[in-house]
Amino acid sequence: MNEKLNTKLMHPRDQITLIISRIYKRGMTTTTGGNVSIIEENGDMWVTPSAIDKGSLRPSDIVCVKRDGTIVGKHKPSSEYPFHRAIYDIRPDLKAIIHAHPPALVSFSIVRKIPDTNVISQARHVCGTIGYADYELPGSNALGKVIAKEFEKGFKAIIMENHGTVVGGSDMADVFQRFETLEFCARAILFGSGIGKPEYLTDEQIGEFDAQVPAVLPEMDQVDYPSDECEKRAEICKIVKRACEQGLMISSYGTVSMRWRNNDFLITPTDVPRWDLEIGDIVQVKNGEREPGKIPSRAAWLHQEIYKRNPDVNSIIMTQSPYLMAFSVTKTHFNVRTIPESWIFLQDVPSLNFTSLFKENNEIAQIISGTNPAVIIQNDSVLITGNQLLQTFDRLEVAEFSAKSLVIGASLGEMVPINDNQVEELRKVFLK
Repeated sequence: MNEKLNTKLMHPRDQITLIISRIYKRGMTTTTGGNVSIIEENGDMWVTPSAIDKGSLRPSDIVCVKRDGTIVGKHKPSSEYPFHRAIYDIRPDLKAIIHAHPPALVSFSIVRKIPDTNVISQARHVCGTIGYADYELPGSNALGKVIAKEFEKGFKAIIMENHGTVVGGSDMADVFQRFETLEFCARAILFGSGIGKPEYLTDEQIGEFDAQVPAVLPEMDQVDYPSDECEKRAEICKIVKRACEQGLMISSYGTVSMRWRNNDFLITPTDVPRWDLEIGDIVQVKNGEREPGKIPSRAAWLHQEIYKRNPDVNSIIMTQSPYLMAFSVTKTHFNVRTIPESWIFLQDVPSLNFTSLFKENNEIAQIISGTNPAVIIQNDSVLITGNQLLQTFDRLEVAEFSAKSLVIGASLGEMVPINDNQVEELRKVFLK
């Protein structure tokens, strides 16, 4: 399902169907687990049905529970819809709710801990502080009361003891972004704990980064859209969607750019959920000026510097993929000398401090080169470059697969890398 989530134009039943499909396909709920709802201004609530396959849910399956309790639809509403109603009653600012049992967040719920969202740079802004609800019987009024009590404190996301999570938002796009980002934080912490000790950014570090973000580029007076430019827009959107579907990018983070002509380039915008990116959202940057009426990614300055310094770099991807982020949040060395393909594609990947993102340092742009096509930025992302966008995406996949092998193999024993002589042989044959 490739529809863009437009909360103003899509019927609530269509929004819910789209989002539950994404949640299921990304492995964040089971066939009949979890529930999603939207409330309208008149108090009518649209909610997923009880015990119906989430993998094949259709708009006609979504149930409407009227303000007076009347149920309209061909199925029973989720057995847990009462706590959705309790949340809406206590928090009129929330218009959409997701409850599910995503594996990483369930891990936290069963050890009765709350994930620290300062593990990645943007999560504190997206998720806010996280609440915690004591265990009560699923579907009971008591459960609704303890959850509503937490939301009454101002939280928009809570961990449910021995159960899962429930997240609220101003609309369906907002709540899905928060839900996906919170589960991603939990995964980064869990995967990182398998290879090292996760480290966290302080509120001050995050604040300093936000404060130093460069000013928005000036707007150009006139913009043209020749065919080669339009072609690159479509390519960027295709890769972003593919990255989201494969779990290599999440709604709240991901920047992709392509060199256009000379040092002019196209780049993804800021504040547009990556799942819902469209061709018209892409921002053209020409002669250091941005396309009118659009705000490019906050990393546009960095991409611009990389293109200026590296004429052979024609595309850049900055993203958060789960296993690579395990190395990002622990400062553990990402040793790509696992199999020949990994080293050939990536060579040795340096890990840079979070402050390398500060414009005054310009460290990342200085390090990227033909022999250093990728870097890991601690508590933020992985940045990968290439001659063509598909090559860059391929390198991202190889990097993530390599990271996954290292993380899941850690329990088997110490990694035995390809030795220096074998690496030199690869260099002579494949990197002439």
